[in-house]
Amino acid sequence: MNKKPIVAGNWKMNKTPSQGRELIRDIENMVSDIQNTQIIFFPAFPGLFDLTLRSPFYLGSQNCHWEDSGAFTGEVSIEMLKEFGVQYIIVGHSERRQLFNEDDNIINKKIKAILSAELKPILCIGETIEDRNSGNTENFLENQLKKGLEGVESLNGCIIAYEPIWAIGTGETADKDQIYQAHNFINSVLKKIFPESNNCHILYGGSVNTENAKDLIQIIGVDGFLIGGASLDKESFSSIINQVEKN
Repeated sequence: MNKKPIVAGNWKMNKTPSQGRELIRDIENMVSDIQNTQIIFFPAFPGLFDLTLRSPFYLGSQNCHWEDSGAFTGEVSIEMLKEFGVQYIIVGHSERRQLFNEDDNIINKKIKAILSAELKPILCIGETIEDRNSGNTENFLENQLKKGLEGVESLNGCIIAYEPIWAIGTGETADKDQIYQAHNFINSVLKKIFPESNNCHILYGGSVNTENAKDLIQIIGVDGFLIGGASLDKESFSSIINQVEKN
């Protein structure tokens, strides 16, 4: 089965709800003839309200809690997100790991809760520059995958995003060989853990922009992008979508 590439825009803590609705409307109009690419928008929580998206456009959440309900001030449950039409949820982004101290145990709880709710987690993994320079990249990635997916029975519905921490929002991008090797390694680890699953999307994220998207999407094993800054501008995001669609 051919995988339709995914172009996902993680807005982080940007765009008011009205600004987000306008951005989505503009992008829908600018890429109205897309046939072979899935496009996912990830607004902040308030921006999920009052959006109606139709294929190839989908709605995602940047975060969730693993419990159904309870005394968790400031948190949002998966059932709440489902009422907004959310189908995808980002888990384990490096900013959540580093700034909000989310460890692999928390990430694993979220992934299992998302899958049990029949939604699709996007598990973010990626090494620091220290791990890259010390030759520890593969051990680091394998550890994140095994701990994040512990107890998960099937990869069905799961998406992996490889985001080297040193390339997020820095303007730095891993080179083609680094990306190919990382994606190939991730795929080999997934096949060991889940021998029956061979159709999991592996996205690349790390300063993807209009200038490098065409080359990056041609790398074998790159099934699309998880994009930060470039997803906030209608021109750049639409350009990347069109480059992926034409690949």
